[in-house]
Amino acid sequence: MTMIRLENNFLKGSITPIMTPFRDGKVDHDAYARLVDRHINEGGHGILVNGTTAEPSTLSVKERNEIVDTAISVAKGRTQIVVASGSQSHAETIELSAHADKAGAEALLIVTPYYLKPPQRGLVSYYLDLAQRTDLPIMIYHIPGRAAVDMKKESIFEIAEKADNFVGIKHASLDLGFVSDCLLELGENFRIFVGLEELSFPMLAMGACGLMNAVGNLFPGQVAELYEATASGDLEKGRKLHYDMLELNRAVFFDINPIPMKYMAKRLGILENNEHRLPMAPATPELEKRLDKVLAKAGLL
Repeated sequence: MTMIRLENNFLKGSITPIMTPFRDGKVDHDAYARLVDRHINEGGHGILVNGTTAEPSTLSVKERNEIVDTAISVAKGRTQIVVASGSQSHAETIELSAHADKAGAEALLIVTPYYLKPPQRGLVSYYLDLAQRTDLPIMIYHIPGRAAVDMKKESIFEIAEKADNFVGIKHASLDLGFVSDCLLELGENFRIFVGLEELSFPMLAMGACGLMNAVGNLFPGQVAELYEATASGDLEKGRKLHYDMLELNRAVFFDINPIPMKYMAKRLGILENNEHRLPMAPATPELEKRLDKVLAKAGLL
């Protein structure tokens, strides 16, 4: 495997999938710009644009591309920008990736094509085709619970063998053995980002390079601190932060992400509107009460 050489601190740390604020059914770019600024100012290590938390499947290709432009223009090189440019359609993924590349993204995160349930040979060909269309580092977003597509480690190894700009994955699965096998086979420079909040500490301790956690929208500094402590070998501090954040991490999944998180963000004054697009829907009154209890217990209300 001849992976391109990455700078030591590049594609590492807390790279948060920023949520998409809506106002009266439209993307609120001013509010999005404030979220990007806040994340940078509070110590996050990077921005993931159009990740799952951004509700990208409710956005048009044009809207997704416009959000990329907003993120890059607001960041002004102050933080690393990764763009999630995957879709269920190969043609759409090509269009989204090409725009991100031209706009100045530093890396692409491409989700496994959802709904189709393609065979492994199709997935390998898909990623090899996309990799040869860009010089940017690309990563695979592995989220079997949502995409209904399970990448086999052998497929990951084959893509790594044949595409030198394939540099990592975001792993949103409970399978920790998969993480060990990838790092053992592909080396410690292969980037593996944690995609499930509850596994942040254990996966970092195993050698994951960072976090792409929805909860970073609420507490960029705290999530960044968890990464920094664990990555530097201070496992005691990392463990403490893990347990300090555990209830809030779990609260993000009291309903489909980002429903709980958008409600909590509005409650904490991070968002003005708790607005979603159909078929997503705001938190129910029962869920609001449950989330208020978590925020109160954490001393945030």
